[in-house]
This record gives sequence, structure tokens and C-alpha cells, in this order.
Amino acid sequence: MELVNSTEDSNSKDPFYADAKDYWAKIDPTVDGMLGGFAKISPTDINGSKAFLRPFLKIAGGSVTPKFALDCGAGIGRVTKRLLLPIFENVDMVEQDRHFCDNAKEFIGPEASRVENIFCMGLQDFTPTENKYNLIWSQWVLGHLEDNHLIHFFQRCQKGLADGGIIIAKENVLEEGQKTFDDIDSSYTRTRKELKDCIKKAGLTIIAEEKQRDFPKDLYPVYMFALK
Repeated sequence: MELVNSTEDSNSKDPFYADAKDYWAKIDPTVDGMLGGFAKISPTDINGSKAFLRPFLKIAGGSVTPKFALDCGAGIGRVTKRLLLPIFENVDMVEQDRHFCDNAKEFIGPEASRVENIFCMGLQDFTPTENKYNLIWSQWVLGHLEDNHLIHFFQRCQKGLADGGIIIAKENVLEEGQKTFDDIDSSYTRTRKELKDCIKKAGLTIIAEEKQRDFPKDLYPVYMFALK
């Protein structure tokens, strides 16, 4: 496992990113910290993600070879450990918070040997290696990107896909109205339409879309989008 630090830093240029970085620096490196006090939803979340991903895998007749996945906004590696490593041979992680990156190896445990790189940087500064990843997974992090940075991030991810690869984005959304801003963690919650508009502006195609089931009713609706 190699820790790769960013050579660029948008955080110093834009308060939107600097405020988010400051917020996460104060959060405990635990599953409860990653999920804002809702650690109890993690098994339901992972099961929903597995069910959504499964039909795209080659073993189920899909196009995705279970070789190399990328976990974006990885935190301490909850999704890497519980969703990606049980399916893929190797995983790379992207996470801007250094203390989350430093705690990932211990949290993931022995299977951390199959995590090749942890890129310690924000997604606005990250460019995947072209044609490398069979799956790029992004969850509960895209609200930390401004619209133009999100569109460009999607475009870079598309170039990072190996043959037959897909992107899956899993995010909180609003069903109507317009995006809201949370000034505590410096993030947006977009409407489903706004998120889909960004996807389309990036030149990506939505090949599947599904709502996560069985989450507490007081949480935002969560949708999964498969893109290529």
C-alpha cells in the first residue's frame, strides 16, 4: 500500500474546499464518523450496493472484470473493505483527509495488502490513470464538488475506465426543488435532476438507476447510478 500525496491543492484557493477539509479533519476515523452517526445503516448500504453492482459483473453476464476498482471519497475504507475487496483483485482509494488515509490500513486489516495506492487528495485534484479501472465507485462525496469540477471529474473518470468498465455514483438527492448547501460540512445536496444533468454534461450515459431501499425515513433519498 503506497500513500500518494497531491501535488496540487485547491483547498488553499477556494473556501468551499478549505471548509470541507477543516470539517472532516475533526471527524473520528470510525465507521460512525464516516456515516455521520449512522453506522447502523452500513450493512443495509453495502447489501444494496452489492445487489446493484452484481448484474454488471462478468460472472453475472455483465461487462465488468473483477480486477481493479477505485474507491472515491474512501474515508477509512468502509466501502473498500466491505464491498470492493471481496469482489475485486485490487483496489485504489482516493481520500483527501490525511488521518483517514493513515487509519485505513488498520481498519481494512489483512486484506489491505491488496490496496495498491491511497491517493491523499480531493477529487477536484485527482486524475485516474487512463484505461486502468474496471469499476470506479464514488459514494457520498460528490456533493463536495462544485458543478464544473464534478463534470470534469466525471470526464476524467470515463478516461480511467478499462474496457467494459463502469462508474457507479451513490449519492443523497432531493426529489424536487433545487440543490441545498450545508454550511457545516461545506457540501451540496443536489436534486436527482441536477445530478443527472451533470452526468449528461460530462458526456456519460446512465445505464441503470436505482433507489437504495430500507434506509431510515428521516434520511435523504439515496440513489445509485451506473454510468459509462
